[in-house]
Amino acid sequence: MKQPLKIVIPMAGFGTRLRPLTWSKPKPLVSLAGKTVFDHVLNMFRTVPNFEDVEFVFILGPTMGDQIKEHVANNYPDWHVDYAVQPEMKGQSDAFWQAREFLHGPMLMAFSDTLIENDFSFLETVENQAHAWVKPVDDPRRFGVADVDQEGSVKRLIEKPEDVSNNLAVVGCYYFPEAEDLITAIKEQIDRDIALKQEYYLADAINIMLEAGLDMQVQKVDVWLDAGTPEALFKTNRYLLDHGRSNSDELELDEQTVIIPPVNIDPSAQVTKSIIGPYVSIGKNAVIEASIIKESIIGPETQIIDSLLEISLIGQAVNIKGQTGMLNLGDESWAIR
Repeated sequence: MKQPLKIVIPMAGFGTRLRPLTWSKPKPLVSLAGKTVFDHVLNMFRTVPNFEDVEFVFILGPTMGDQIKEHVANNYPDWHVDYAVQPEMKGQSDAFWQAREFLHGPMLMAFSDTLIENDFSFLETVENQAHAWVKPVDDPRRFGVADVDQEGSVKRLIEKPEDVSNNLAVVGCYYFPEAEDLITAIKEQIDRDIALKQEYYLADAINIMLEAGLDMQVQKVDVWLDAGTPEALFKTNRYLLDHGRSNSDELELDEQTVIIPPVNIDPSAQVTKSIIGPYVSIGKNAVIEASIIKESIIGPETQIIDSLLEISLIGQAVNIKGQTGMLNLGDESWAIR
């Protein structure tokens, strides 16, 4: 690549499906398998050629963007990062339009709640060819799909098709050899007012590029994970803990605590007289005492005492005592009996 690769992640959405967690933090900072969703998204790009030279562009919403900036400054201080703000929720294409001053040269993008397992190293030899990552699914009617010809070239993207014979669901990750071409297509999309319910969708801009002759190939992925709903978070947490993100073998806890792998417990957490697991993630400086917890995600600085929790999603600095069952609690809340 003659110019540094841009990796662009739009994250301006309000995360309404993850409330109450997202009342106080942006969706990418929700806890997941020992890190934040954001960290897992960033780590999936580690195989990009010349990763140390990558320039990131993060597109933030009108509120809570400072939390993203603080997280990046604390955890990725040496990265080149530019920020853009999408002041109104007018769709995916509008998000890229707001970041247009940073978008030039080769560009790789993914949505902030999309996780895939993929090797991006092949991009080192790609020149004038775009790529769309896809996964075959049983029922494509819930997704957008890529309509491809016999040579594997994308002819068109189709949103929620009625025909189930084409099952190549697009996962929300794309590579464009020239980001400027995408911006040109988005400008045409906006000028022509190609929108749905006043939102400009990226698929329509890509279709404009395809009509203009864009050569786009598909890249199939075996693993496509989502982090946009509580149900998806639990499923993704389970998968990640099963595939290398468990630290069960490294834990040193009191003799009265039982660990049922896989789990990820931050070393700073204090866990005593408890049964933890399987499929539990516990964040930094959490305190768990005399409790049983299974298949749950517990945020940092949360205190849980004398409780039995399962399939629970708990935010940061929550105080729980004497509770039983399934809980979904946002940051700095409490449930005390």
